[in-house]
Amino acid sequence: MSSKVEVYQTQEVKENLPLALWWRQTFAIFRTEAKKNIFNRRVFLLYWLALCPAMLLSLFCFLPVPEKSLSNVNFFNIVFAQVYEALTLRITIFFGCSWLFINLFRGELVDKSLHYYFLTPVRREIIVLGKYLAGLLTSMFLFVSGTAISLFMIYIPRGYKAGIQHFFDGPGLNNALAYLGISALACVGYGAVCLLLGTTFRNPTIPTVFFFGWEQINFLLPPILKKLSVIYYLQSLTPIRLPVGPYAIIAEPASAWIAIPGMFFLTLLVLFLACLQVRKLEINYGND
Repeated sequence: MSSKVEVYQTQEVKENLPLALWWRQTFAIFRTEAKKNIFNRRVFLLYWLALCPAMLLSLFCFLPVPEKSLSNVNFFNIVFAQVYEALTLRITIFFGCSWLFINLFRGELVDKSLHYYFLTPVRREIIVLGKYLAGLLTSMFLFVSGTAISLFMIYIPRGYKAGIQHFFDGPGLNNALAYLGISALACVGYGAVCLLLGTTFRNPTIPTVFFFGWEQINFLLPPILKKLSVIYYLQSLTPIRLPVGPYAIIAEPASAWIAIPGMFFLTLLVLFLACLQVRKLEINYGND
């Protein structure tokens, strides 16, 4: 009886071994890539890119602001919402994630170092997952921090007392958490799509430009096509809705119960496609 129990336990351990091994391999790749991303000199430009909205909003600390505007918190809320949607979401996070996630594989091909990963006894899906998580950590660290600094800079001209009142006695804290969460979700969505572009196309510049244009003209698309973009779900979560202009085609924004799970579902689908592409990827440095 005891021998049967031992055999059963041994079989159970063997069945659980691949999952534990895959987790250790994923974490090892994640740790290696995270160090490479955060401390790589190529990433220093992304630090400046992440701080661009904060530097723009810091002008309010030096430019004269009318007393009427200083006492009106809605003025600062609308200014931040405009800068956040036009600059942070559409430009800063998009191009930052494009550069970071496309180079997770394309950069290794340029540096002729990807074969070191492929020569190890690691499933290629594990390599994709580890690299994606490392890129996600880096992008969230940069752009969520940049959003937090931007929120800090916009309310400095109103003074400490007015800022505390807005954040703890008004809607400021909830709005700030919403913006930070949207920035993190943007890194999740844009990162997955850009990773797929980097693994699918030898020269991902043209597909990235097309993707950028698709995101920019989202307000002109019919409602059914709006849902095939990342920016539609991100804008649906913003706490302050801005006017979309006279030429925009109005569509009902997605609720948080649809936008957030929808973004994660899209990410899983895109990562699955990226895994399929990496499984078929053949290294030929002479063609890259």
